[in-house]
Amino acid sequence: MTAEGRLYAGRMQQPQLVLLALLAGLLIGAAVVGLVVAALRARDRALAQTSAEVPEGVEAMLGAMDDPAFVCDTSSTVLALSPAAEVFGVHTGEVISSEELKRVARVARDTGSGIAENLRLRRGAAPAEPRLVAVRATPISGRLTLVVLRDITERERVEEMRRDFVANTSHELKTPVGAVSLLSEAIEFAADDPAQVRHFASRLQAEVTRLAALVNRILSLSRLQASDELRDVRDVSIDEVVTAAVEGYAIQADAAQVTVVRGGTKGLWVRGEPQILTEAVGNLVANAIAYSPEGSKVGVGVKLDDTVVEIAVTDRGIGIPESDQHRVFERFYRADQARSRRTGGTGLGLSIVKHAVQRHGGEVRLWSRPDRGSTFTIRLPMSDAPDLESVRPKPRRKSRKSSATIPVPAKGDTA
Repeated sequence: MTAEGRLYAGRMQQPQLVLLALLAGLLIGAAVVGLVVAALRARDRALAQTSAEVPEGVEAMLGAMDDPAFVCDTSSTVLALSPAAEVFGVHTGEVISSEELKRVARVARDTGSGIAENLRLRRGAAPAEPRLVAVRATPISGRLTLVVLRDITERERVEEMRRDFVANTSHELKTPVGAVSLLSEAIEFAADDPAQVRHFASRLQAEVTRLAALVNRILSLSRLQASDELRDVRDVSIDEVVTAAVEGYAIQADAAQVTVVRGGTKGLWVRGEPQILTEAVGNLVANAIAYSPEGSKVGVGVKLDDTVVEIAVTDRGIGIPESDQHRVFERFYRADQARSRRTGGTGLGLSIVKHAVQRHGGEVRLWSRPDRGSTFTIRLPMSDAPDLESVRPKPRRKSRKSSATIPVPAKGDTA
């Protein structure tokens, strides 16, 4: 190649070298920038993992939560919390008092994944009853853990009540249903013996009556438990409630040779549903009669204690041991199984009393001693007596014309 050719080739390669140099510079610059960005991100991650400061926005989120929740660090110190968390003894800047909560937070932080457990925790000071709480702990950094609490005590109680109610109801219904089935077969086999048929028919009628009473009690209790509010609230005269309750069980008292005695303050009123209150007092009267010996007395007394109306039903029966007194208001509980069977008791009467009184904003108290008797006291908020004159309908005035046409009966006649 001549000198001129070599010179021309050199001129052609110079721009390519410049482009290659620029490209190499861009690649090197991009690599350096990438390394710098990666280093900065690694540093941020390391700071986040080792930082004990609550991330931005977490405190605002906790403040808007209804459930108890808090953020703690590796020393179990609370850094931020929701307003509802303080009821479990959790406070900002203090170490978690519950060892169980500490353990759950530590396990979540060590494993790096969320953990959920149900724990028994107290709401408030030590005398408070432990609550069943669903706890979920989730790590939000290497040093911080978010713990969320949810009180599920009421939900578990309702579920347990439902299971017990179904089990107890099935058991209680099985006995009269089985008896009805057996008695119907006995009647069929004794078709040619009128005396036996009458005997089995009477027993069949008794079992049917018992079954109907049990179903009615179950329906009454279900209605009381299903609604939180009363439907027909009005002024209720305690005198009328007690009178209806006592008269409703007069035949039972006569059959048991028990005298029901009334006494106490007259003219007291409460707000509520007359039918429900009458049934509640009637259940106490029926129980007192059923558990009283022949020739004894059952007392029904009414008095005013400040602003509370008390209706006390007292008997001189077998009494209830102190160890069983907390159970008498449970569904299907019977203090004396044999006597309850003989009297046709369902074990639901006192449970109905409890729920009926609670629906009226009151309470039921019990005093009892074995072989001395029992006193059940219903306590209800008093209400002012209504103005009966204002609600009583006024008699219509008779016109002169109509009064003149009405004949006056003579002496000895009937109007």
